[in-house]
Amino acid sequence: MAKKEQAAAEDKLTQKAEFPSEKDLATSAAPQSTASDAPKQTDSTAAETATSAAAETKDPQAEQIKALQDKVDGTEDKYLRAEAEIQNMNNRFKKEREQLLKYEGQDLIKDILPVIDNLERALAVDVSDQNGKQLKKGVQMVYDHLERTLKDHQIIEIAAADQVFDPTIHQAVQTVAVEGDQKPDTVVQVLQKGYKLKDRVLRPAMVVVAQ
Repeated sequence: MAKKEQAAAEDKLTQKAEFPSEKDLATSAAPQSTASDAPKQTDSTAAETATSAAAETKDPQAEQIKALQDKVDGTEDKYLRAEAEIQNMNNRFKKEREQLLKYEGQDLIKDILPVIDNLERALAVDVSDQNGKQLKKGVQMVYDHLERTLKDHQIIEIAAADQVFDPTIHQAVQTVAVEGDQKPDTVVQVLQKGYKLKDRVLRPAMVVVAQ
């Protein structure tokens, strides 16, 4: 009897060895970590840590180079601004100098204009005696010479008589009613001549305007 039980037990063990259960199959199929995997994970973690540490650590030389570059850029910008300002100043001075040369002597000319007015008034006086005629002839010579000199320096008389009133070159000191075929805003009388130096008005003409 004992031999039969022992034989049955051995058959049972043999069946278990030949035919593993589903649980055993699942356990054997699951991936198992090996000792060789551990160093790989450790190396990867160390590399990430080193990279992070390197990113956080700033290179002093690179920082110094960047600071110097910023300083150079700032200096260059200041230089360019200063150069532009100097150029603008030179252009402005050149323009002012050209203006001074163009209208050189205008203050002196303004002081001469009243002299011309007085000479014209003297020439407008009628004389009958010989001495008066000789004196008037001398005044005429002075006036002609002075007028010619003014023209040589591009000082010209402003046209006014029978011209349309222009407030930029005419100064209306009196208005009169329109008569006959006169047109409104027309200069009918010149009380004092006006003069221009090139394109600049030295003195507007004093006129009477028909309204």
